[in-house]
Amino acid sequence: MRVLHQRSLMRKMTNLRHRPHHKIYGATVCRVSVTHLAPRQPQPSREQSGYALVALLAIMTLLALFALAAAPSMRQQVLRQREREAIFRGDQVADAIRSYYIYRASVMRVIGEQALPTSMDQLLEGIPVPGGSKKRQILRPSAAHDPLSTSGEWRLIRARSQELIDFQQSIITYAGVLPPTTGGQQMAQLQQLAVPTLTSVLNTGSTESAASTDSSGDDYSGPFVGVASRSRDKSVLYYYDIDRHDQWIFTPLFR
Repeated sequence: MRVLHQRSLMRKMTNLRHRPHHKIYGATVCRVSVTHLAPRQPQPSREQSGYALVALLAIMTLLALFALAAAPSMRQQVLRQREREAIFRGDQVADAIRSYYIYRASVMRVIGEQALPTSMDQLLEGIPVPGGSKKRQILRPSAAHDPLSTSGEWRLIRARSQELIDFQQSIITYAGVLPPTTGGQQMAQLQQLAVPTLTSVLNTGSTESAASTDSSGDDYSGPFVGVASRSRDKSVLYYYDIDRHDQWIFTPLFR
């Protein structure tokens, strides 16, 4: 009995040691977690916001002015590239007219205006290869289009037209001498046929020419000795000192 009493006393003492050290037994302890918050940044005042808005508007205004100042230069650069392409293509058409005329005059024995092409399609078709059934290409499809006009169609220049004579006068004024004679017998005959004899008096600017037909016009579709653009705009580049697109004539004559 005495042993049982000692064991019971020891269990009670053990339970007392495991009790919490606060006075209220069985109460729940709440742990509070504290979060460290970042310090609040001071908000900009209305005056500072107004200054920032004015600075932004000033920068946007300067950028707009720079863009307006650069726009004409950019447009001129684009037009200059188109004019260079027009001269490049026009020279190719002139070379194609030369090849077509020489073939017709030497092989087909056709002379005069009858040996000239009457449409751009004839130049695109090419000329027959001697001794074969194939044709030699004398004009690229891209060169058959005028890059300066909205329609993309070249204007055909007929022989002995006034605008062809005016172009010859521009060459004489630019070079200061008579226009160069083209090489080859066939082309020399074409030059005599297509352009009246023109005499330049140096240092006076006076010229004498034979009578000519009217201007070719935009809708001319007969035999042609050259092409010109349908655009009537002023040019950035000067072609034989000419500053209008429609007055640039690309022909195998004077080459």
